[in-house]
Amino acid sequence: MNLNNKPEPPTEKRERRLWEHLWDDSMGRAGLLLLSLIFLISLCGPLIFKFDPKQVAKTAQEILQPPNLQHWLGTDELGRDVFRATLAGSRISLLVGLLATIISIIVGTLVGLAAGYYSGFSGNLLMRITDFFLVLPLLPLIIILAAIFGQSFFITILVIGLTSWPSTARIVRSQVLSLRERQFIERIRALGATDWRLVGVHILPNVLPLIFANTVLVIAGSILAEATLAFLGLGDPVRVSWGTMLHFAFVAGAAGRGAWWYLVPPGVGIVLVVLGFIMTGHTLDTILNPRLRDY
Repeated sequence: MNLNNKPEPPTEKRERRLWEHLWDDSMGRAGLLLLSLIFLISLCGPLIFKFDPKQVAKTAQEILQPPNLQHWLGTDELGRDVFRATLAGSRISLLVGLLATIISIIVGTLVGLAAGYYSGFSGNLLMRITDFFLVLPLLPLIIILAAIFGQSFFITILVIGLTSWPSTARIVRSQVLSLRERQFIERIRALGATDWRLVGVHILPNVLPLIFANTVLVIAGSILAEATLAFLGLGDPVRVSWGTMLHFAFVAGAAGRGAWWYLVPPGVGIVLVVLGFIMTGHTLDTILNPRLRDY
């Protein structure tokens, strides 16, 4: 028997087709390339250009210097290199976005699975809770929670993660409502399968593609939420992120003093990373969502 002619497993075949469709789409390809470049810079950049947040200028001339050969993107109000700070801040912004998204996706998936599979009082109660969080203005809620629980790296992650799950819950619930009425689910239930097995083995795998596509979009929202909190002064003041850079630039009056080099790099970084995730997420949603697919 020739092992080279062995049929490709269905899961690997689906994954290969997914990446092929994603790469064939111009928007998806651009998003992937942009995100790959950003992740490469955030991983390798701070190792090559190390940033010391405790550095303080020794002379007044070192403060808010314009770009030069020594400081490619100038210096901030403490005389620190803006280029090195931007590279270091990329790690924190991406890390907060990824960890907050994990919390959001876990909570939203669990609520959506339960609300979609269990009809009656329990399912309706879960959806009323979800609707309550959906109608609340998200940004003021995040600001209030961050102000109450304090300013720290982990509090920021928890606040963003625990306030951005409702959209995931509604997406998962709508798909579960459709799946639970399918014939193969009815047959498996007739064979005596437990609810846990039905949800975990037969329903969840069919919902995962939509969860995966939604995750990419949630990451973009989480990064933007972190930048907003940090800009308003509710982020972790000890850790440098793109949002905290914008906050301290605003406090130092960088705009009024014409120090554009202090404002532009973190702002461009936020725009590019959010744009990359949105482009990739919308392409994935088009590929994986049966209602949007045209092939």
